[in-house]
Amino acid sequence: MSRIEIRQVNNNKELKQFVQFYYDLYRRNDFAVPFLYSDEMATLRHDKNPSFECCEAAYFMAFRDNKMVGRIAAIINHRANERWNRRQVRFGWFDFIDDTEVCTALLHTVEQWGRERNMTEMAGPLGFIDTDREGMLVEGFDQLSTLYVNYNYPYYPQHIEQINGFEKDNDYVEMKVKVPETVPAKFAKITEMVRQRYGLRVHKFTRHELIDEGYGRQVFDLLNATYKDLYGFSQLSERQIDKLVNSYIRIADLNLVTAVMDGDKMVGFGITFPSFSRAMQKTRDGRFLPFGWWQMLKILKWHKTNIVDLLLIGVLPDYRGKGANALIFDDLIRWFQRYGFEWAETGPQMESNEGVLSQWQYLEAHQVRRHRCYRKAL
Repeated sequence: MSRIEIRQVNNNKELKQFVQFYYDLYRRNDFAVPFLYSDEMATLRHDKNPSFECCEAAYFMAFRDNKMVGRIAAIINHRANERWNRRQVRFGWFDFIDDTEVCTALLHTVEQWGRERNMTEMAGPLGFIDTDREGMLVEGFDQLSTLYVNYNYPYYPQHIEQINGFEKDNDYVEMKVKVPETVPAKFAKITEMVRQRYGLRVHKFTRHELIDEGYGRQVFDLLNATYKDLYGFSQLSERQIDKLVNSYIRIADLNLVTAVMDGDKMVGFGITFPSFSRAMQKTRDGRFLPFGWWQMLKILKWHKTNIVDLLLIGVLPDYRGKGANALIFDDLIRWFQRYGFEWAETGPQMESNEGVLSQWQYLEAHQVRRHRCYRKAL
């Protein structure tokens, strides 16, 4: 068998080849969801992604007989390393054919790149920041993926677990929740108690409030406060927050965005989107043209899906025990019912986060996927 050649991405043409590999590898897979091509390119470009103010990265492609057989990104998030007192290089955008040699060569390349920069451990799959996709799928290969998580073939974890030194570092689970026909009595009771005892209330923002009055930025300031102790989290800067506001808030259906207020202070939020999974599968490799825009418009405008994605939910620590979460779900469930959504899917939740996972006990919920981050000492 011919040897594997590793090439570093050095220009925009090669970056396009790096991005395109995923679409080629998963084009005939019924469960993978193509990512937005424009978003992938913008995230990986130094001049487009504000995360490069605290990160450095390099991208590598693997070739055999001049045919591309794998890819990987090497990332150092200096802000996260300072926060967690680590010298860690991350690997992400990790895809390869069913070949242990290719898997090993790509990971070894990141290891060497990290060593040259005095890193002492590597971990992944991880992105630049916490809102990027994280983890390798280890359970749920027969479940339709979402636009916000990694999908990979079952051979990925099989190969990485054969390589000496890699071990589980953290697992995320994702839940599928049945939208109830009526708001559960437990939620209704807690909601009423919260309103009377603590004076908390639900607020539905206008686009003007979110964009022009700065409440959109406050949402992600609150995310910084609520996610600060989660695995590998890196505080979002002003530029990163501005990018997230433009990515999510500007296009969101505001009926599906809920805030909890204590007077004039925002203490919790929930951002949900109708599922784009089936619509994205009908695009040409994650591109809007020629017909992808119509598929997305049907979801955004007319909610032509029975699934809603629970994208981001956060409540300040002091308000979690006061039932602020119940206020969020009490409001959102009513909108889910109105729009005809039958199921809600959560984003990745740490398996050790009992407080978050326990909130599904009052609903019909089951785990659909599990993602794993691996770690290796260098």
